[in-house]
Amino acid sequence: MTPEQTVCVTGASGYLASHIVKQLLEKEYRVSGTVRRAPSAYPWLTSLPEADNRLELVIADLLNEGSFNGAMQGCSTVMHTASPYVINVKNPEKDLLDPALKGTLEVLTAAMKTPSVKRVILTSSVAAITDEPDSSKILTEEDWNTRSSLKRNPYHYAKTMAERAAWEFMEKNRPGFSLVCINPSMVTGPSLGPALNTTNGMIRDIMSGVYPGIMDLNWGFVDAGDAAEAHILAMETPEASGRYICSAKELHMRDLVALLRSSGLNRYQLPKLDLSGPAGTALMKVLSWTQPRNTGTFIRTHIGHSVHYSNTRIQQELGLTFKPVEESIIEAVEDLIRHLHLPEKR
Repeated sequence: MTPEQTVCVTGASGYLASHIVKQLLEKEYRVSGTVRRAPSAYPWLTSLPEADNRLELVIADLLNEGSFNGAMQGCSTVMHTASPYVINVKNPEKDLLDPALKGTLEVLTAAMKTPSVKRVILTSSVAAITDEPDSSKILTEEDWNTRSSLKRNPYHYAKTMAERAAWEFMEKNRPGFSLVCINPSMVTGPSLGPALNTTNGMIRDIMSGVYPGIMDLNWGFVDAGDAAEAHILAMETPEASGRYICSAKELHMRDLVALLRSSGLNRYQLPKLDLSGPAGTALMKVLSWTQPRNTGTFIRTHIGHSVHYSNTRIQQELGLTFKPVEESIIEAVEDLIRHLHLPEKR
C-alpha cells in the first residue's frame, strides 16, 4: 500500500476510534492502530472485515517517549484519538492532564519525525469550547474554554490544554504536516467493543434511578458513526483547517427522558420528578455537593444554563450530514442491554 492509503489511529480500541478504524477499512485504507495490550485483547477490531489484510495493531503508550514512532511509518495521516474520557478521577493531573497533554505532544513530535505524515487529525472536544454555557450564546469554533482548572471540571481542562498545546506546537515548530481538530459533543450510539463510554454511561444512569429527578440540563449529542466520518472527511478534504464543532443536536434532560419513555423503556427507573424549575435547580446545586467531586462541579457549572453549538462550519466545509440523535440514543440503549451494562427488563 502507498503512504496515501495508510492511516495511523492512536488509541484504536477506544469507543470512537473503533468506529474510525471500521470506516477506514470499509473505505479500503490501510490502518496502523496503536493499542496498549496485545492485539488478541481487541477481538472487536481484529474481527472487522478486511482487518486481516489491512489492519496492524501496534503497542504504544501516551507517556512513553518514542512510543508512536514505529506505528506512524508509511502513514500519510495520523488520527490522534487516544485520551482519557472520564469525569471522576483520584488524581486529575496524573489521570487526565498528563496523558492528554503529554500524549498529544508526543504524537505530534513523532509525526514531525515521520516524513510521510501530511496531516494530523486531533480528537478534541466541545469541552475545549466551554465549561459553563451561556444560554443566550451560540457557540462556534471561535470560542475557547478559559475557566477550567485541575479543580474545576478537570476533564474539560485537560482537553483544552491538549488542544491549545497542539496549536502552539504547530506555531512553534512549523512541521511538514497540517493540523485539523474535531470537537465532538456527547458521542452516542452503539459500541463496537464491550467497554462503557461516558456518554452511554450517563444514559444508563438516567435509566437506573441514579438521578433523583429531571434537572435543567441539556447536552449536545452526535452519533459515533458521524463523529468517525468527520475525522475521515477532515483527512480527505484538502482545504480542511482549524477546528470543527461536531454536534448534531442539543437535547434537554426532559426531552431525553421523554424519548426513552416513548420508546417503550418506561419499565426502567426513569426520573419522574420535574426539578427543572428555579427551585429544583437551587435544590440540585445544594445536593451536588453530595456527589463525587467532579460530577458535582459539572452540575454546578451547567445546571440552569442551556448550551447551543453551531455545526454550520462542519456541514459546509466538510459536507458532513448528521444522523438523528434520537435514533442513535435508542441504538445506544439497545447496545447497553446487549453488552449487559443495563439489565434486560420485559
